Amino acid sequence: LLDIIEAWAVNMGSFEGSSILGSKGGIRMNPFSFHKSFGDIDINGTAELGSARYRWHNVGENGSFYSESQRHWVAALQGKVPLIPTAEIALNTMLISEGIYLSSSKGREVTVDEVRSESVSTAGSL
Repeated sequence: LLDIIEAWAVNMGSFEGSSILGSKGGIRMNPFSFHKSFGDIDINGTAELGSARYRWHNVGENGSFYSESQRHWVAALQGKVPLIPTAEIALNTMLISEGIYLSSSKGREVTVDEVRSESVSTAGSL
């Protein structure tokens, strides 16, 4: 369990369960809901992810290729779908983690550009 709540404004009501919040809105994971402010109006929406998943896998042309990693790999090799950019996803995850540490050391929120410019490689040489 990890709670990181360090912002002065949040696009969501209360803090129950897992959520992801950002400058353009927020989502709660379970039950899934989306939250955003338009001017002075708070918008709170829900989505039926179970029925969406069914349609993605059974109605959509390529949905089943994303249901399992091996199935996706074979479909990508066959040219049916683009390969998921897992290296880019991993680097962005590290950027977020480094941003958390940088924010803590500075005692304030930091931007992506700050994290990138102050990042120091800790890779060892072979």
